[in-house]
Amino acid sequence: MSTWNDPPGGFHPISAPDYLPREQLQKIQLQRLQSVVGRAYDRVPLTHSRMDERGLTPASVGSLADIAKLPFTVKTDLRDTYPFGLFASPMEEIVRLHASSGTTGKPIVVAYTQADLDVWSEVMVRALVACGMHRGDVIQNAYGYGLFTGGLGAHYGGEALGATVIPISGGNTERQLMVMQDFGVTAICCTPSYFLHLLESAKETKIDFSKLRVGVFGAEPWSDSMRERIQDESGIRAHDIYGLSEIIGPGVGIECMERRGLHIFEDHFFPEIVDSETGEVLPEGAEGELVLTTLSKQAMPLIRYRTRDVTALVSEQCACGRTLRRIRRIGRRSDDMFIIRGVNVFPSQVETALLRVEGTLPHYQIILTREVGLDQMEVKVEVTPEVFSDEIRALESLQRKLEASIENILGLRVKVTLVEPRTLARSEGKAKRVTDLRSV
Repeated sequence: MSTWNDPPGGFHPISAPDYLPREQLQKIQLQRLQSVVGRAYDRVPLTHSRMDERGLTPASVGSLADIAKLPFTVKTDLRDTYPFGLFASPMEEIVRLHASSGTTGKPIVVAYTQADLDVWSEVMVRALVACGMHRGDVIQNAYGYGLFTGGLGAHYGGEALGATVIPISGGNTERQLMVMQDFGVTAICCTPSYFLHLLESAKETKIDFSKLRVGVFGAEPWSDSMRERIQDESGIRAHDIYGLSEIIGPGVGIECMERRGLHIFEDHFFPEIVDSETGEVLPEGAEGELVLTTLSKQAMPLIRYRTRDVTALVSEQCACGRTLRRIRRIGRRSDDMFIIRGVNVFPSQVETALLRVEGTLPHYQIILTREVGLDQMEVKVEVTPEVFSDEIRALESLQRKLEASIENILGLRVKVTLVEPRTLARSEGKAKRVTDLRSV
């Protein structure tokens, strides 16, 4: 079977699982689920003890629906068993380790056998094919290399596709722009916030983006408004990629050319949506917390891992022909919410409100002030050089528009402070926009 968005030369054989009939896919899922549960039960003490507490054994999983019987795994489990307590393979079979930054305590350590790396490359190839890349592309990989999974995940996927990969990593913006122009880059992989920073710098140096046609952006939530800003300013097609280190890295899900949700590579990652408070499995279409089970991971199989990402499953078949289910784009997490005067606020809502108003740049900072009996929220936002040079009356008008836009979305009046371009810190990796919490 060939589809309209396949690479030149016809259908890429590694994408075949994307088009399996649902019945055939579910048979593969069940077989792999039973195998991975058995592996985790036999080799991971935490999984064994928790299943025993529930009176479960691997034989308890006779259908895909039985996955709901199994205990959850959460991020603190990885920290509590640091560094190797969740490994299901001996160290002599583990060929690579990755880890999180560990900024909130012990880092999250993840492991891969060679078979795991092969799966990772496979799903990354399928992801890149889905958004229109092919072996003729020149890919600038500006995700960070090292312990972060983004750089090497995208790198090996691009090479397995047969594309030309430039392992430039993150940072050094001047060199990034030089390479993009001089090497004839046609595709870029990085965080959306860093690409916006590249665009901003390119305006000053008058870099030619004409050969660049597609961007694969991930590692942080980004709104539809930010996508529009990226596409309008660069002329490229922007795709969202989903993944997390605990599961495998980037390549768990991808937007195809239709860009109506992210296809999850269900033959390797089984998705569920649960109520974030009760843990109850929700029906397809209902919004809740995404839970993932690794179906083929050897070194560190994770059963029902709670991602804290809020989304919903979409079961209707996509117009691209893929039978894989999709998730809606993730704009928030169940643990990144803060409460201001009784109102639930997510940073993504603030971003959407700001980007609806012309004259602002996509760089902002949220400042929360906790006082006894009164919580205050201030949003500092950069404005374009043209606007900042306007008279005071124009700036005051823009400030009022931004405050009204935020109030319209949040139902909450907050203070907006306009600042000069390049006043706020830029991110060359994952964006950290909520940076200041003051208690009085």
